[in-house]
Amino acid sequence: MDEKQLLRKHIMDILAKIEKPQYEHESYEIAQLLYQDPLWKEAKVVGVTISKYPEVDTYQIIRKAWEEGKQVVIPKCLPKKKEMVFRTLTQFNQLESVYYGLLEPIEEMTAEVRGNEIDLLIVPGLAYTKEGYRVGFGGGYYDRYLAEFNGHTVSLAFQSQLVSELPIEEHDIPVKQIITNKKRIGRIDD
Repeated sequence: MDEKQLLRKHIMDILAKIEKPQYEHESYEIAQLLYQDPLWKEAKVVGVTISKYPEVDTYQIIRKAWEEGKQVVIPKCLPKKKEMVFRTLTQFNQLESVYYGLLEPIEEMTAEVRGNEIDLLIVPGLAYTKEGYRVGFGGGYYDRYLAEFNGHTVSLAFQSQLVSELPIEEHDIPVKQIITNKKRIGRIDD
């Protein structure tokens, strides 16, 4: 196993030990900090994944975005091209289960939205440094997408997902901000 694979396994083991009540409470705290953030307040179009336990819960965030009149866009992976696109989501029944049990938008029920139309992209990951570098789940889809994305980026993480250092590669692009259940890390003035 390489360094990133070991780190992924280590963080997944830590996350798996979070009890459901603590998971729900900390996800709620993270969401509350997100809602107070200027990037969230100003965003009209928010890109976000459909969370899969033990990732920070994004269902409540999606509902809040709808309540506030924001457009929600969800990633759809294109495995043959190793790319992803974002598609609108107006209700949860527009999702289907794809590989690894991930939920993605049903193409016939959703419309594609270009990256330059997304104001705030909530980037998933497993481990983060305070500088915004991340280790994702290993597909590289977000790394490739971020290379062309010019909007604001934020990641949501439990405190246990913060690490002092990561194996950083030339193509890695840090997120501008990380929000944990305790604090905001990073800058929002870029």
